[in-house]
Amino acid sequence: MIGASTRVFALLGDPVEHSLSPVIQNAALRSTALDGVYVSLRCAGEDVTGLLRGLALAGGGGNVTLPHKGVAARIIDVATDAVRQTGACNTFWLEDGRVHGDNTDVEGFRGAVSVLTGRTAEGMRVLLLGAGGAARGALAGLLADRVGEVLIWNRSAERAADLVREMGGGVAGVAPDRHGAAGEPVDLVVNATALGLRDDDPLPSDPSRLPAGSACLDLVYRPGETQWVRRARALGHPAADGGEMLVRQGAAAFKRWWGREAPLTVMRDAFESARRRAPGSEAP
Repeated sequence: MIGASTRVFALLGDPVEHSLSPVIQNAALRSTALDGVYVSLRCAGEDVTGLLRGLALAGGGGNVTLPHKGVAARIIDVATDAVRQTGACNTFWLEDGRVHGDNTDVEGFRGAVSVLTGRTAEGMRVLLLGAGGAARGALAGLLADRVGEVLIWNRSAERAADLVREMGGGVAGVAPDRHGAAGEPVDLVVNATALGLRDDDPLPSDPSRLPAGSACLDLVYRPGETQWVRRARALGHPAADGGEMLVRQGAAAFKRWWGREAPLTVMRDAFESARRRAPGSEAP
């Protein structure tokens, strides 16, 4: 029951209506009997500072999603290495009287890669599609796991080159196209673009042109999975959408807020149940 001692957590972004973060976080709170509640708050950029700091200073915290992760990184008092590396903050809380921030997308991405491929990205050759905030988080995770090589493709080759210069770590380069170098093996293809959120979006890449055996990880999630994931799997590629990453970054955030391990299985089950009930979940 919500009372005066209940800690309030919120997802800040625009839009937020599609997010399943409240589903997984409130399921975790119920299973652990912790006195907290998690809600979604749609907000404009100019409102982020007041909401973020107000929630934290009141003893709560929350998450930040598009398009405010960069703004959040500049608002917090104490940033983790992941925030400094990516320039993005997606999790915030109060500690020692100061507002702390982390980018748990990095940890969530690393876990999702491990679940899909059965190992870390160490030594892998990876094709990364996109050069925005999601791509920066993915690249940080790949570098943390000692990836062998990352080829980055973006509609703006200049933006891809900027990401290589800023974060490449000596192992990243610009991909010749969205399918990687023809004939060369790729262990993992990551869609870090927004393509796939809408029904009429084109595919981020053509799975039939990807090297045989390449695993495909889509950071987008939606009911029925994305068309890219379904197409890739039909062609024999191991493939998954962003659901596992969402759950794992949420579990990492839960640990920051409560100082205890999150009930990962409960959160994953809540996500899958909500996805099955969502409109469009029967999509082929």
